Amino acid sequence: MSKRCFYETLGVARGAGADEVKTAFRKLAMQYHPDKNPGDSSCEHKFKEINEAYDVLKDADRRAAYDRYGHQAFEANGGRGFDAGFSASFTDVFDELFGDFMGGRRGGGRGRGQDLRYNLEITLEDAYAGKAEQIRVPGTVSCEPCGGSGAEAGSRPVSCTTCGGAGRVRAQQGFFTIERTCPTCQGQGRIIKNPCRACSGTGREERERTLEVTIPKGVEDGTRIRLSGEGEAGARGAPPGDLYIFLSVKPHDFFQREGNDLHCRVPVSLTLAALGGQIEVPTLSGATARLSIPEGAQSGRQFRLKGKGMPTLRGASVGDLYVRCAVETPVNLTRRQKELLREFEAEGAGNNHPDCAGFFERVKSFFDSAKS
Repeated sequence: MSKRCFYETLGVARGAGADEVKTAFRKLAMQYHPDKNPGDSSCEHKFKEINEAYDVLKDADRRAAYDRYGHQAFEANGGRGFDAGFSASFTDVFDELFGDFMGGRRGGGRGRGQDLRYNLEITLEDAYAGKAEQIRVPGTVSCEPCGGSGAEAGSRPVSCTTCGGAGRVRAQQGFFTIERTCPTCQGQGRIIKNPCRACSGTGREERERTLEVTIPKGVEDGTRIRLSGEGEAGARGAPPGDLYIFLSVKPHDFFQREGNDLHCRVPVSLTLAALGGQIEVPTLSGATARLSIPEGAQSGRQFRLKGKGMPTLRGASVGDLYVRCAVETPVNLTRRQKELLREFEAEGAGNNHPDCAGFFERVKSFFDSAKS
């Protein structure tokens, strides 16, 4: 029975790139893996076929030979067949699928330390001006007595004889090879015969550290700051992880932020709104800005103070401050004040309150038309 075309087996065109071939192989390998289809001989046969095809097509030289001579390139002239190359093919896809899980690294298993998260709450003023903040971070650091090696002073770790320092061992199961963590060294690749008494051979010790975090101008709620190498110490001399500072900005009593713009509500007296004038508006810089209110300003009218908002994170520009007027109705009037308001009303309120007069005229017209 003639073999099926390797390109058809993987479901790719002859001109497919290496990445496309790899993607197709990974998908099919996971679909027909014997562990997912126990007792299914057809899936086992299919699994062999796709691994054989990938073993040839993943290698540029072998693929070129196959394109020119077909299956004969690996039958009559001593070319490597499926049985010799299968283990390597399966190991490749296994590493691609699971090798980076939890930051794992082959070759001793000495992966970096874990990353840490620190939640830091700041004020809107801090986000505006930036600041240097000191934080206390609990965690593990490299053991000082042993220098992080885990071995007692005067000694050093030795290479594991079981895995030869690789941290992983392989076992043949049927027609494929399984790779697992070395049971002797637990994936470290090294064995400590004389463990450090201070850290019990881990190379790490618990300690709270004080770090200084620079908060740049313009940061927003949810901004993340990365401090490289300030995470958990790696085991037995492995590099440390990173520390991520997650910022949250407290709500402000006066300002609301929208992007790089600020919004605020300012109460304005009835007389100031009617006659016009100037008011002083606070800003996050600590100074005040003068805002001119025109005659007849209505409640809800918005004014813009350019360049009085938040700076951008990179400092390229500054947002604006939007001030919304809230005209305040006077309360606790004296008898004389009430008399003055009645005199004002009698002078011709229709001309002074055009919106009110127009509204009631429209209401009257509505009811008149409804009656007719």
